[in-house]
Parts: sequence; C-alpha cells; structure tokens
Amino acid sequence: MLPAPDAAPRMTPTLSAAITALPLPPSLLGESPLWHPDEQLLYWCDIPGRRLNRWQPVTGEHRHWDFPCEPSCCVPLLGGGLLLAMRDGLWRFDPESGERSPLAEPPYDPARQRFNDGKADVQGRFWVGTIDDRRAPEAALYRLADGRLQSIAEGITVSNGLAFAPDGRTMYWADTQSHVVWAFDSDPGNGNLSRRRVFQRFALRAEGQPLAAYGGRPDGATVDAEGAYWVAMFEGQRLLRFSPEGVLLAELPLPVRCPTMPCFGGPDLKTLYITTARANRPAEELAAQPLAGCVLQLRVDVPGLPAHLVHL
Repeated sequence: MLPAPDAAPRMTPTLSAAITALPLPPSLLGESPLWHPDEQLLYWCDIPGRRLNRWQPVTGEHRHWDFPCEPSCCVPLLGGGLLLAMRDGLWRFDPESGERSPLAEPPYDPARQRFNDGKADVQGRFWVGTIDDRRAPEAALYRLADGRLQSIAEGITVSNGLAFAPDGRTMYWADTQSHVVWAFDSDPGNGNLSRRRVFQRFALRAEGQPLAAYGGRPDGATVDAEGAYWVAMFEGQRLLRFSPEGVLLAELPLPVRCPTMPCFGGPDLKTLYITTARANRPAEELAAQPLAGCVLQLRVDVPGLPAHLVHL
C-alpha cells in the first residue's frame, strides 16, 4: 500500500520545474500524449471531442483533425504516419492528407466498448486495451499480430497504464477501476507474458470520502530512462514515480484534479507533458482549476525514452 499523500516524498523542485500549460484551448478528455521521435512534434487525443491534436513547440503551430468517432490513442508507424485506435477499429492515419485507412476491426461490440490506452513495445508490436462503457469487467488487453488482434488478458473494466521497461523485459498494465497496476515479465523476442504480479495497489475511494483526501486511481503511464514508472493518478491531482521494484520515489502535485497520462518529449526528452481532463467535472472544481483539460508541461532531470514505432 502507498503511504498517505502527506507522507510521500515530494519531487525536489528545481528552477526549471515550474508547471505551465500549452497555450491552447482545453480538451474535454485529453489522452495518449505522444512525442513523435522522427517528427519532433507532440500529438494527443481528445477522446469525447473526437479530435487528434498536434503541437509544434518551436513555432507554436497547432493542428487538429476531427473524426466520426472517438480516437483513444496514437502511436507512430515505421515508415511514417500514425496508428490510431478508435471506437470503430484500428486505422492507419496520414496527418498530411488527413486520410485514414483500416488496419483491424474492433474485437468487441462498439456499442458497448471502445479502445483505450495503447503503446508499442521494444520490438514494434502494438498493444492496446479496451474500456467497457457500462463499467462491467468485460474489457481486455490485446496485441496486434498479422493484422489481427489477439486477446492477451481479460476480466478488467478500464485498461490503462501500459508501459515497458527500457530493455523490454517488463510490461506494466493497470485496471483503473480496481486501482491496481500489474507487472509482467515480457519476452522481447516473442512478446509472451508471464509472472503476472501486483506492482501497486491503491486504496479505493470510500463512500463519502472527500476528493482532497483521496489519492486517485491509476490512469496513463510512462517509463523514464532509469526504468522508473510514472503514473497519472486520476482525481488524485498528482503524478507518482516508482522504481522498478515498486518503491515510491517521488510525488508531483498538479494544479488539476484529473491528470490522465504523462509522456516525455523535447529534443532531450526532459520535457514532461501531461494530458488532463475536464469532462463531467463539477463547475466549482473547473472554476478553481482553469487548467483542467489543458496539456501541462515541466522540465525534469531524468529523461524519458523515445516512443517505439509500430512495425506492421
């Protein structure tokens, strides 16, 4: 179990660690930030807004593309373009033309589920989980192979927290609803998983517990160059950084209640970008937290890892 928030070690502040927001309109539910390793641009999704965003930090150029259904995550493709996981399946997307072409049908009923968190592993395999709209434990984790999605793990409600150790031998995966993050041994050669174990288990919110006393639940995550696991705690107003052994190394308080996912970017991979949410939040909370839904950014001492490209 984690220590109480006031007992957790705080991230040591530095002169460059001030948190700011990209000067852009907020998303309803910002998710899946991606620093493209070739383009040196930041992408992220607004899931209920049905929009993919792109930000050029040097020029300040902001582009976006709107879709007929929700995009949940974006991953760079070997050879150019993006893989988009959307409610209606997996798609190849060309940002220059704005065209998308189908890659795989959804392995679920789109009236009841959609894709959620997705990442590529060290070998270029694409992993993606789902979310059940009814909050039933019928979501799953899939791996794309030979144009088909293979079910790897089932019985959860909200798939999240996907990340891989620098050597690819550990995979992390969370069920936000149950407040659990698992770790698996991963074979980089064939992608097989084994030795599933609880990496972190967080306290559920008690009935009537005020949000200020609630630590949040694990949402999106990333891993840095030291192998530390960074996880956004939705409704917990913080990021947590854990060692590969599960030791809490640092807590980063945030100016918004609902962070959704961090990623590392910039030429040196020392800029931490954090997507956040404002959809369905109370009016008084939004009035007190005007950055809700914005992409936050800050500088950190330990760099991240370049995003892996999907090999189709």
